[in-house]
Order: sequence, then C-alpha cells, then structure tokens
Amino acid sequence: MQDTPFAKGHGTGNDFVLVADPAGRSPLSPERVRALADRRFGVGGDGVIRAVPSGASGDALLDGAAEGAASTIWAMDYWNADGSVSEMCGNGVRVFVRYLLDERLAELPDGGWIDVATRAGVKRVVRRGELLSADLGPFELGAESLVAAVGLDVDRPGLGVSTGNPHVVVALASEDELAGLDLHRAPSLDPVPADGANVEFVVPGLIADGVGSIRMRVHERGVGETLSCGTGAVAAAMATRHWSGDAADRWIVDVPGGRLEVELDARGHAWLTGPAEIVFRGAALSPVQ
Repeated sequence: MQDTPFAKGHGTGNDFVLVADPAGRSPLSPERVRALADRRFGVGGDGVIRAVPSGASGDALLDGAAEGAASTIWAMDYWNADGSVSEMCGNGVRVFVRYLLDERLAELPDGGWIDVATRAGVKRVVRRGELLSADLGPFELGAESLVAAVGLDVDRPGLGVSTGNPHVVVALASEDELAGLDLHRAPSLDPVPADGANVEFVVPGLIADGVGSIRMRVHERGVGETLSCGTGAVAAAMATRHWSGDAADRWIVDVPGGRLEVELDARGHAWLTGPAEIVFRGAALSPVQ
C-alpha cells in the first residue's frame, strides 16, 4: 500500500478529490478512481481530478489540447465517480485552479488568468476576487428528445445542448414539480445518446434588466444526482435563453448547492462564475492502482 496525498474541494457542493502528479508518472485508473470517490470506503466525491503537466498526461486528448497554446501549463485529468473519463467539468475546472493556487503550483493575481487543458480543449479561468470565472467556450444547441424521470407524470421534451460535454435540458412548470423528482435513478432519453448525457431539469424565473433566473436540478452521467453541475448550469441557461427568444445574456442559476452565474460574451462564449473551495487535505491508502 502507498499513501496518496489528496485534497477535497467543491464548487457549490459539486465535490472532487484532487491529486497532484507533477512528474506525470501516476496515471489514474478506473479502480483507483472508484476507490477514492467512494463515499463510504474512500474519500468521497462526484469525481476525481489529477493535476498533471500538459503534454505529460498520457491521454491523447489532454496532451493534444495544449498543442499550440504556449501558456497552458497544467492539464485537468477528470474522471467521474464510477471510473469513467469525462470531457470537462465546469465546477471542476474552477476547483482545479483553486487547488493549483493553494498548492503553490500556480499564481493568479486578481484579474489574471490561467489556461487549463481539458479533453474538451483549453479552458481559460480568470480570478475575480474570491470567485473564479471559466470561459467554457461556444455552446451548441442540438436535437430534441423525450425525457422520462421518476416523479414526472408524462414524458417531457428536452433540448440537447453541448457545452464540451453533452446535456439535455427539460423545462418544468413549477418548483413543486422540480422538488418532486426522484433523480436517484437516471432519467431515460429517447433517442438514447451514443455517449449518454447529463440531464438538467429547470424552472425558468423572471427576466429583469437583462438578467434571467433559473432553478435547476441535475442527474450527471456516471455520478447520479449532484448538488451542482457547472457545464449543466451553462446548458440550462443557454436552453432557457433560446426558449425566451434570446431575451437575456446573463443568467443566475440556483442549484441545491448554491448559486452560479452564466454570461454570454460578444464572441458567443459562455462564462461560468462561482465559488471554488478546498475544504481539507489528507493521505489515502491506495491498495489499487
């Protein structure tokens, strides 16, 4: 057995186990991820993130993402709790940068930025006081599908949205409907996406002075229901913006774990802003590799 130093962090309750691999010699495996993410027998988290120098991760997508981006130093090797790899995580990339700062692996003055290589390309994270803001890039609206979930009386239409990873957003009529969902079981989609999808259920609120509001719950593929999903908040905001006739470019998204802000810039890039915290550190025994 070997001790694995780790940190535990979260962004609006979306929590992660973080490990540093500055030499690029300790790749994650599905077994190791499941052991670390297990909430009863491990550290516990919605996912596991390895901080590794870009170009040294051993993952073709991660190493290829940093090519041509001279400022990119670190890659975010992100895995879901079930041991499957994921393209990106909006809360995770902000927590990842907070981890780099706290571990003194990077410096970031207020207003400064750092680029992070992900499987969905390079993402820029800007420090805004105590908050971190991530440029998640352009989004893409997709096809509609029918969504069935425990607690819904009938199947509902959902709009596909790509934010670097796949989402399906479903609009509900009331907060009572939202609260009545049982998301311990994965919603079913028709047609079934080839790579699966995160499913966001939203209740749109008022739009005032160019700012819209949304309440959201989410079931994440490979994880289950989480208190928050950063790319899901972007998907929810962009779907609601589409349904409202592009009535607002700034959205406040309330999730069970807190509040996030999504803003669409003049280039069509979606920015996700919110808190990111490291809550404790330790060393985990790693009998599996």
